[in-house]
Amino acid sequence: MTRQHTVVDSPYGPLTLVATDRVLAGLYMTEHRHRPPEVTFGESDPRPFTEAIRQLDAYFAGELREFDLPLHLDGTPFQRTVWAELRRIPYGETRSYGELAGILGKPGASRAVGLANGKNPVSIVVPCHRVIGASGSLTGYGGGLDRKQRLLAFENGTQDATPALF
Repeated sequence: MTRQHTVVDSPYGPLTLVATDRVLAGLYMTEHRHRPPEVTFGESDPRPFTEAIRQLDAYFAGELREFDLPLHLDGTPFQRTVWAELRRIPYGETRSYGELAGILGKPGASRAVGLANGKNPVSIVVPCHRVIGASGSLTGYGGGLDRKQRLLAFENGTQDATPALF
């Protein structure tokens, strides 16, 4: 198993992209809650990330609404099921943890869905920022609630992806 990483600028601060065997396996923001230790990211090499960077640039320019990238998502079967469902939430829309649990056929599992959502290793591309509390409130986000709020506002067209200081 070969690991590489690179760091790219974004309107939400630097993003660390991590690949496993040249396939995107991680996208972490600074101060990301579940960010693995940097020693696990492998050598610095931007080559595996050409397409991911192109799609991220298009997303931040408002030209891309759905990512089409192969992903190496390392997690439990339940986590991978939740992450697959996150990718089905349309751009600019949100779902509650309870709604996701119901869609997955586990209506009492909103807390488990929340935990799996929080462990999502590929932020933005797997849009965990689109999950909110049952009351419509913004709840936890690995990259911080300010970033979550800004990503949702960007997707709703109420704020552009202008750089912020992070």
